This record gives sequence, structure tokens and C-alpha cells, in this order.
Amino acid sequence: MEQEVLVLPDAGDGVRVIVCVAEFDQDTLEAFRQAGNPAVADPSVRRIVLDVSRLTFADSSMLNEMLRLLRSGRLVLAGPLPPSLRRVFELTGAGPLFPTAVSVEAARTL
Repeated sequence: MEQEVLVLPDAGDGVRVIVCVAEFDQDTLEAFRQAGNPAVADPSVRRIVLDVSRLTFADSSMLNEMLRLLRSGRLVLAGPLPPSLRRVFELTGAGPLFPTAVSVEAARTL
């Protein structure tokens, strides 16, 4: 599976949806950063939904970037959470920090 970062078109509801597909580590993180930066900088974005359901690998550098988005106070993860991300959360204890929903649709309403 090829890595992909998609920023879905805004629906006018103040929710920015970013979809991450495949593996993310320190060498492959730039596309995710480039998608997250405008969302954090845009005051009209009231919620950033990160769809991690098709993530196949995430390491601590991905976690650090997710924590940066979390500090905006607007991040919600949309799952289900993949095993690799659950493992990073278990190892670091960071899981409880992240608001999480079962789907993008559910994350829009949190």
C-alpha cells in the first residue's frame, strides 16, 4: 500500500478531515506535517479530524506530530485505531490524551 495523505474538501462545518494511509515514520512524515500545518493555522477550523483507520504503521515521530495537532485543542482521531497505533499508545501511555471516535462521521459530532 502506497503512503497517502488526503485532506478532504471542507464541508463548511468548520471540520478539516485529514486521512493518513499506510506507514508513517520520521522519514515519511512530511506530507502529514504539510496537511496539519494549515489546519492548525486556520482559525475557521474548529475541529481537525485525523482518520487513522488505514494507517499500517506509526512510530514515535508520528505520535509527536499528532501531539502537536492535539495541542491546538481541536484534534479528534477517527478509527478504528489500527494495531500499530494502539501499540504506540500502549508503550507511551498517550492513548487517553486523544479524543477518539469510531468513524469520521462520529468524530465530526464530538
